[in-house]
Amino acid sequence: MVEGLWFLINFFFLFEVTASVNFYHHNYEDLVRALYNVQNECPYITRIYSIGRSTQGRHLYVLEFSDNPGIHEPLEPEFKYVGNMHGNEVLGRELLIQLSEFLCEEYRLRNDRITRLIHSTRIHILPSMNPDGYEVAAEQGPDANGFLTGRNNINEVDLNRNFPDLNTQMYYSEKINGPNHHMPLPDNWKSQVEAETLATIQWMTSYNFVLSANLHGGAVVANYPYDKARTRGARYASYSATPDDTLFKKLARTYSYAHGWMHQGWTCGDYFEDGITNGAHWYSLSKGMQDFNYLYTNCFEITLELSCNKFPRQGDLEREWYGNRDALISYIEEVHQGIKGMVLDENNNGIPNAAISVNGINHDITSGKMGDYFRLLLPGTYTVSASAPGRKSQTVKVTVGPAEPLQVNFQLQPDKALSIQEEKTPVKNLNSKAHLKKIIPRATREEPQR
Repeated sequence: MVEGLWFLINFFFLFEVTASVNFYHHNYEDLVRALYNVQNECPYITRIYSIGRSTQGRHLYVLEFSDNPGIHEPLEPEFKYVGNMHGNEVLGRELLIQLSEFLCEEYRLRNDRITRLIHSTRIHILPSMNPDGYEVAAEQGPDANGFLTGRNNINEVDLNRNFPDLNTQMYYSEKINGPNHHMPLPDNWKSQVEAETLATIQWMTSYNFVLSANLHGGAVVANYPYDKARTRGARYASYSATPDDTLFKKLARTYSYAHGWMHQGWTCGDYFEDGITNGAHWYSLSKGMQDFNYLYTNCFEITLELSCNKFPRQGDLEREWYGNRDALISYIEEVHQGIKGMVLDENNNGIPNAAISVNGINHDITSGKMGDYFRLLLPGTYTVSASAPGRKSQTVKVTVGPAEPLQVNFQLQPDKALSIQEEKTPVKNLNSKAHLKKIIPRATREEPQR
């Protein structure tokens, strides 16, 4: 009996200390082991799933944090971090492993900020999008690693130049007042992308992501869309703004000013005011992931360049963690701004794929499968409309504050002449708590992605 009690005491002690953040380079086996260690230590708030396999067959594992893992809860936003897209840019990979360990440990310690974040946000962490490239780079290690060794996938394709080019479509569409969101993909797009890119695109379309960041190395700056210049042939000094340019600047500054030194501007022989840059103004690139997110999904993504040395020495990882820790948390919190709500039909059923338009910002987003939507906006007053095929659109004026997102619900009636009696029917308060209990559908469990 005494021996059994002593075993339990020792087990409890070991369980308490194993969640600490680790500072070493993780190969593929170490990465998988680290993710499963976190899942074992925090089983009630985590889930591991694979979005597919790399060219060489390695799983692209995602670790999810949520108070209801595997479930989309209406009005709870989805967030993602992606690391190691370039195999030899390894700091992001290590930071996301460390972030996972930190979130688990702080949740167990009942850290109010972390608990609130996990209870209000569904966080998806993909530490390595290019595990094959990492293994190539890791064979040489920090001391002998070439600037390009392991950057591409095993087929020598740069994954950040491998997404369908939707910028060209969008720039033309702007001139003819055409569609401003969810641009169509080319018919043969699947045959033109790598296995890792295909898995990532299918992942993007499986979840209604609201905000994202893509972690890179080689500089220290927060880079925001567009990455591709509008001027044909332009490479440098060609600023290419999205309709949400001011918002993207704010998102980038949130990371840079929460970072230990990014906001200072002078790094790696370059200077970036406030530690941020428009991608195309720095240099133009086509078929990048952050532009694809904005033009094909509801997700707003920026690219974080986090270190001058693409493969830092192991002894530098602790300093880099403390330099990035608060920035990684602060950026996730940015998903809770603007407006969110339900788009409903006359029977209070959610309407998927309804367009949410903001007057003066030529970029719409759409509602998710359950009819909930999330529109990131800066504080201010806006005229917002919801529309769906076969239904009358609805327009409201809203004032967004600097704190929590404003909840704004829409109820779209069928697009047919209403009777006089229907027109006299008083409109319900769609934002009342009593009404919300009736209209918000139950959360649904999603099957792990294969």
